[in-house]
Amino acid sequence: MGLYVEARIRAGLDEVWDHSQLPDRHQRWDLRFSEIDYLPCAPGEPQRFRYATRVLPLLTVDGTGVSAGERNRPDGTRTSALRFSSAHPLSLIEEGRGYWRYIPDGESLRFLTGYDYRPRWGRFGRVVDRVLFRPLMGWATAWSFDRLRLWCERGITPERSLRHALTELSVRSAAVVATALVAPVAAPAVTVLAAAAAVLLPPLPGTPAARRCLRRPPERAAGRSGGAAAPTALLATLEQS
Repeated sequence: MGLYVEARIRAGLDEVWDHSQLPDRHQRWDLRFSEIDYLPCAPGEPQRFRYATRVLPLLTVDGTGVSAGERNRPDGTRTSALRFSSAHPLSLIEEGRGYWRYIPDGESLRFLTGYDYRPRWGRFGRVVDRVLFRPLMGWATAWSFDRLRLWCERGITPERSLRHALTELSVRSAAVVATALVAPVAAPAVTVLAAAAAVLLPPLPGTPAARRCLRRPPERAAGRSGGAAAPTALLATLEQS
């Protein structure tokens, strides 16, 4: 998979599963989606869904997908896999697939995802994806996972954590601007240091931060039961749906 994100959440398996599998909860914390709806399907079939992302106030890009889950695995973990695609001409993502894994580990839960997709728009789309869109998607996924962590661990709702993030961003930006205005013209290094501090200082504990998540599989999990390996069998069943 092209993108990998992992968060360690001190919460119960059922709680994290429900917050990430139920559409009305999932869409609240995941920055990548504005709306997620289940579509009708026959009993025993993989679950089909529709997703939408609001790019601009009057512009929404949507797509559809299919997912399946394993809630009672012999090793105590849970897994879900999905395929997704968008026919919207403004969607850079044409189609893709991914998985989520829920791995109990002591008093916490490893909640992780791996996913990849094929961009449209030919060579231009591949360049835009590699330079801009894919890094943005990785950051948005990690930021959203930490937002979910705050909801599960501390009861900070996604709406409240977003306000925390916007407030902190405003304060940091204002501090840089104020420093630039009051610093002597002959000492631009002061402004540079203020900008560096605004970027590098850790966010407050109640503010989501992508930096708190892993962005590549830990080596200790490779080749072990309950590790970060993709659920290839589950993904294969979706290829036929």
